Amino acid sequence: MPIRTPFTIWRTLATAATAALLATFLTPVAAQAAPRESRPVYSYENAVREAVWVDTGLDGDGDGRSDRVAVDIVRPRELAQQGRKVPVVMDASPYYSCCGRGNESQRKTYDANGHVVQMPLFYDNYFVPRGYAFVGVDLAGTNRSDGCVDVGGRSDVLSAKAVVDWLNGRATAYTSRTGSAKTKAGWTNGRTGMIGKSWDGTIANGVAATGVKGLKTIVPISAISSWYDYYFQQGAPLYDSGPDWLSDYVNSPDARAKCDAVQQKIVDGAPRTGDWTDFWTERDYLKGASKVRASVFAIHGQQDLNVRMKHLGQWWDALGRHGVERKIWLSQTGHVDPFDFRRAEWVDTLHRWFDHELLGYDNGIDREPMADIERHPDQWVTSKTWPPRGTSTATLRPAHGPQPGVGTLGLTRDRGTESFTDDPALSETDWSARIDTSTPEKAGFTTGVLTKDLRLAGSSKVTVTATPTTSTAHLSAVLVDLGPATIRDYATAGEGIATLTDRTCWGVSSAGDSACFKQTQAKTADVDYEVVSRGWADLGTYADPGKGVPLTPGKAYTITVDLAATDHVVPAGHRLALIVAGTDKDLIDPPSTTPTLTIDLSRTSARVPFVGGASAFAHATKGAATAVPQAAPLDGVTAPRTLQRVPGAGR
Repeated sequence: MPIRTPFTIWRTLATAATAALLATFLTPVAAQAAPRESRPVYSYENAVREAVWVDTGLDGDGDGRSDRVAVDIVRPRELAQQGRKVPVVMDASPYYSCCGRGNESQRKTYDANGHVVQMPLFYDNYFVPRGYAFVGVDLAGTNRSDGCVDVGGRSDVLSAKAVVDWLNGRATAYTSRTGSAKTKAGWTNGRTGMIGKSWDGTIANGVAATGVKGLKTIVPISAISSWYDYYFQQGAPLYDSGPDWLSDYVNSPDARAKCDAVQQKIVDGAPRTGDWTDFWTERDYLKGASKVRASVFAIHGQQDLNVRMKHLGQWWDALGRHGVERKIWLSQTGHVDPFDFRRAEWVDTLHRWFDHELLGYDNGIDREPMADIERHPDQWVTSKTWPPRGTSTATLRPAHGPQPGVGTLGLTRDRGTESFTDDPALSETDWSARIDTSTPEKAGFTTGVLTKDLRLAGSSKVTVTATPTTSTAHLSAVLVDLGPATIRDYATAGEGIATLTDRTCWGVSSAGDSACFKQTQAKTADVDYEVVSRGWADLGTYADPGKGVPLTPGKAYTITVDLAATDHVVPAGHRLALIVAGTDKDLIDPPSTTPTLTIDLSRTSARVPFVGGASAFAHATKGAATAVPQAAPLDGVTAPRTLQRVPGAGR
């Protein structure tokens, strides 16, 4: 059950008040039969399909008139004829024409009148017959909208917020892109739920962080919480290009012809130095967590190497500090939609979530466990709260072992040093495969073989004191579960799923929009180890994570590296490892030099959140036997590949 924050209590009282009001107007029999689930009783084929253009109040493309964003709407005709107002499920996206949505890369299609025929994904097929409107918004600068894409900035966020305002009677919309005929959203009660994967879910985060009224819930899937952390981590570049490449990729042809000035602002605002600028402050939604009025149902793949788990962890923690009602799913996949890794359960859960949050039905979903976690492929467990109560950090210390760079990990501080030389040709898979072998490119530290299961839940931090031999250096820190397991193969193209040819149907189809989608199944790999959390930093940001400086060779620097959130059980019979190294090939870019770094073991540690804290770690490692070193490399997934620098396009 979620923690009973004041916000949650308010929502419970509001639901009770709604039920009492219904009871006032209904007969006693009807009042006793208050609905718990919306049913597909309205025609999808005969639904109202219309397009409006909402005035954003911005002139991003500099053409002298306010930008209008295109809004495609599908809503039940029967309820409109009865004068009954409906809630809205909304997906604001830059991908509706350039790149497509979902596993099958669906795009919007239109009839001769410019009304949407195919709306990507299943949301309209499923929810419109159940009494919801579905609204698909083209972000400014994309598809049929005016303006320019600014990659998570004011244009992106305010173009979507303006639609929520219009749905609540606070903004102006027109029946055409350039005409003067206005239209109102008299068919809706304004209660809006935003949903979307990757960039779409990111916009949901950004709009929620404005505190806009009428936005009742958001369902961000694999979403960004701070755009700086999409391109850098603590000064270390995660990609070899910046957001200007991305905006050009999704801008419509019309926008590309008008948006040179915006493109230049993006280039100027996001220098490849990795320094924090005002550009990144504008695109940091964490600072708006205190304004969030909406509940949040967050979904993320723990092996997502596109929108990495750091985004989920810091957003989740910030929302929790401000009492936001939350629910979470954590899968073993990479950048994958829950429709493609847990389809039936996802559709049912999302249905009940929207029924509760937008229709006010008391269906009990708010009293269910807060978290669902995929422990093994297609095997899920729940957690009453997340992280679980009783979780606290333990400070783990690296120590010398039998060979250079092959050390131990425990609760006791050691003295001395270990050294490694950055090798940009190697990655976390190379380091992990040779964890028990002395190699020049990493320093590895392992526990003995655990005698009890040990559960990590939350975000870790690794503090390293290192002396470089050159003026630039990048650091990687990873936690690894050493032991045989079958996991989702997140390193392949499907990122943990395989797409089949058979289809299943979710909602009602029409002649131009099928509700049937290709089935998927887990794609697995048998491995000897699994990286469970990662973090990176430019050592030059030791004093200020927002600004890097040149290093003095031979001088020691201390830096704390944030690792991504995780929920993972290291089972009895396995070992937990900490690896500290340089460039993590294809996950961060290398520095301009190739340093050797010497680590001061007495001033290096990992703060790891365990269920049961330090005592749980002590019990799990009590009597732990030393593993027999393996001469052959351990097997893992394939090495991380250079990922597409687009958050979620076509997936």
